[in-house]
Amino acid sequence: MSDATSPLRTVLLPDMRYPDAVRARYRQRGYWGEETLPDLVRAWAIRHGGRTALLTARDDWDFTTLVARADRFGRHLAGRGVVAGEAVVLQHHNDTDFVVALLALLLLGAVPVLALPAHQQREVTHVAELATAVGYLGTEQAGIDTAVLRSAVSSLRFSLLGSPNRRFADWPDDGTGPLPRPVVSPEDVALLLLSGGTTGMPKLIARTHADYIYNFRASAELCAVTAEDRYLAALPMAHNFPLGCPGILGTLDRGGAVIVPPSSAAEEAFESIAGHRATLTALVPSLAGLWLEASEWEQPDLSSLRLLQVGGAKLDAVAANRLASAFPCRLQQVFGMAEGLLNFTRLDDASEVIAATQGRPLCDADEVRIVDERGRDVPAGEIGELLVRGPYTIRGYYRAADYNRHAFTSDGFYRSGDRVRRLASGHLIVEGRIKDVINRHGESIAADEIETCLRDHPAVRDAAVFADPQAGHDEAVHAVVICDDRDLTLNDIRAFFTRQRVAAYKWPDKLSHVERFPLTPIGKVDKRQLATILRESVT
Repeated sequence: MSDATSPLRTVLLPDMRYPDAVRARYRQRGYWGEETLPDLVRAWAIRHGGRTALLTARDDWDFTTLVARADRFGRHLAGRGVVAGEAVVLQHHNDTDFVVALLALLLLGAVPVLALPAHQQREVTHVAELATAVGYLGTEQAGIDTAVLRSAVSSLRFSLLGSPNRRFADWPDDGTGPLPRPVVSPEDVALLLLSGGTTGMPKLIARTHADYIYNFRASAELCAVTAEDRYLAALPMAHNFPLGCPGILGTLDRGGAVIVPPSSAAEEAFESIAGHRATLTALVPSLAGLWLEASEWEQPDLSSLRLLQVGGAKLDAVAANRLASAFPCRLQQVFGMAEGLLNFTRLDDASEVIAATQGRPLCDADEVRIVDERGRDVPAGEIGELLVRGPYTIRGYYRAADYNRHAFTSDGFYRSGDRVRRLASGHLIVEGRIKDVINRHGESIAADEIETCLRDHPAVRDAAVFADPQAGHDEAVHAVVICDDRDLTLNDIRAFFTRQRVAAYKWPDKLSHVERFPLTPIGKVDKRQLATILRESVT
């Protein structure tokens, strides 16, 4: 691991480091190699050269062109004083400039801090300050006041805003030729991802060159990605799922092409799939549902697709079977986290396994425990909290020592907060979140379980359940549905639950109808915002 040569260099702090014996074992077993991300990006231009790398509404570039453009923008950033190890916030929607800026930072050995397009001033300021970022790369559309940002973050030396008429891909520079190889090692921090969730400010997830290369290479191998594949980037590429599972990095590493549609809206995505012959893509369940609805009247040409990944939130079996029937390709459930562990259903899994489970761990060195509230391993097949450690799972959040003492066990297991059960085959079934539990009449009710029951109703297209506070310690079960029958009542739901033999203590106390759910930046239902909207609608 490189020494910190600058006070702004991003390094693994003591509470984030793997023990020496563990590091040696991961290297010996080949999970961690000697390459770094700048090595890889440079090698892509040599290995894949004239093959198509990037397809957008505006650009059709091969690997040689893509890496040359990244080099050019990297030289501009170097002229602004950016050096290896320094963090730079990158906030950009999916397009050529996101890819160019990301690769430019990697070629410099700088550390991209990947803010999502939906993040606002408060979140961007928080992550820039926490990362001790020296720069901000954004767009005029993001609405970030860069003057306010620079005044709030003392380490920030510059900010650059791209626009359709002044793209990072075309930014001027004073030099020629490739950037010099940066001094970074495989176990240095390569990029900072942001934690998901709907509460609190994002935490920084430091991924190293070694662990993240394993992340996207092993994912690409499992998904059988080849140089003939074309990956449609429908989700925000700053998120771990479309970035490296296998995502854009896994596809480019194999010599495949990345397609960037004008938006993730079904009509435009369908046109890009048909026009560019996309072979795989990744969606969250909410977006997959919208695509499914649109496909019923659009009749799109999706014949080129071979693999549809769905992850980011649980895909229930009913929705999975509908997708599998409607789309002419293999469905793959993906359950993972930017902190590390990835679970995939396999390409040769039986259809009932793909529909009913969220996959099994990517790596044979992934150590998974399922424990009760006292940290004791539960019997096989029972529900508990998922704990994990492994060669691509972090040992601590960046600059969060106090939080790490609770988020990780003393022996390095990450407490995911997910409630799961494990089948004999090793496949996991997600049962909800530890914190997404409603306390009612002395019983703990998993919101995810009630949501699944609601979706089984023939008139309900989607559902979200959250706790409403009541007098005393009990919480009310508030069910919110997107429904074909706006006259569906709470009594109708209770009658349906009776027929389905759902325990009475799990029945909803309230029922609301909405047209759409508010979503978090990564596409999960934002229950906190949903509760706020419903409260305001009755005041």
